[in-house]
Amino acid sequence: MTVAPPQVDPDERTEVLPAVRPRVAPPRTPRPPRNARPARAPRPPRPPRRPPRTFAPLSPRQRIVRTVSMLVAVVSLAFVFFLVVLSAVQHAASQQQLSDAFRAQLAEGTAPVSEGDFEGNLLAGGAPVAMIEIPAIGVREVVVEGTSSAELALGPGHRRDTILPGQQGTSVIYGRSAAYGGPFARLQQLPIDSEIVVTTGQGEHTYRVLGVRYAGESTPPPIGTDEGRLVLVSARGLPYIPTGAVFVDAELTSEVKDRGARFTTYATLPPSAKPFASDTSTVWALVFALQFIVLAEILLLWLMPRLDARRAWIVFFPTMLLGGIWAAYQLTLLLPNLL
Repeated sequence: MTVAPPQVDPDERTEVLPAVRPRVAPPRTPRPPRNARPARAPRPPRPPRRPPRTFAPLSPRQRIVRTVSMLVAVVSLAFVFFLVVLSAVQHAASQQQLSDAFRAQLAEGTAPVSEGDFEGNLLAGGAPVAMIEIPAIGVREVVVEGTSSAELALGPGHRRDTILPGQQGTSVIYGRSAAYGGPFARLQQLPIDSEIVVTTGQGEHTYRVLGVRYAGESTPPPIGTDEGRLVLVSARGLPYIPTGAVFVDAELTSEVKDRGARFTTYATLPPSAKPFASDTSTVWALVFALQFIVLAEILLLWLMPRLDARRAWIVFFPTMLLGGIWAAYQLTLLLPNLL
């Protein structure tokens, strides 16, 4: 018996869709391992090492010449470096210590008002006696007692034979123009009628600038018995090449204070305290510094044949540098005090 296919209504037609083929992803390129590195080209063979150079032994005269040359080179380089760079650092540190000490004295009422301290003892060189402010040229410095080269390395110095600022009479203050911070480097640029404020143990004193003058020019007329004057002194010319002295005169505009006792006169003032003088009292320290460098260099020359030259220099370079700086500081004290 044959089964007939079912009858399909012509109105019920169905659309036959084509078969959908599955999407196949393209094959991926395998990644190289992370730790894999590209092959490097082989290095060329190293050239054979050169044999160490051998030098002929030096004669005693040549050794002496080499030692002296190294000594001169070390001291010269240390001197220039100290004068231009380290002297300013030393000046800043000294000013900070002096400022702390002077402020403490002002707070306790023991700041000096004469050449002696509050106990009647003569003030030591380098002791703080005042604080000077010159806004027109950006000066704010602690003034110390004394005007020698060593004392002016600390800051501006008050000349011992003159009264303190604010008192009746003329007070003289020296200051360096280049080395050790050069606090009075712009003294020639100070305009007339500028204000100068000085603080001492007697209070705050105000001055008005009268003018700037140079050596050989006429000085202002003498002051009266109830007036005060301030004279600032420094060097003129290029930095480290002074050509003369410059003076700034200023009159006291605040209340005049009583004079303090003075034991030093201009006749008894030591030569090292006058303008452009050098301080030779510490030459012995320079001799010791040079002896220290010579001894260190002798030890260096003795060790170089026994050790590697590089190791010997590593050991002795700080020692030589320390000795050079020590000698350079002593050399700066032999320069003019206003430099």
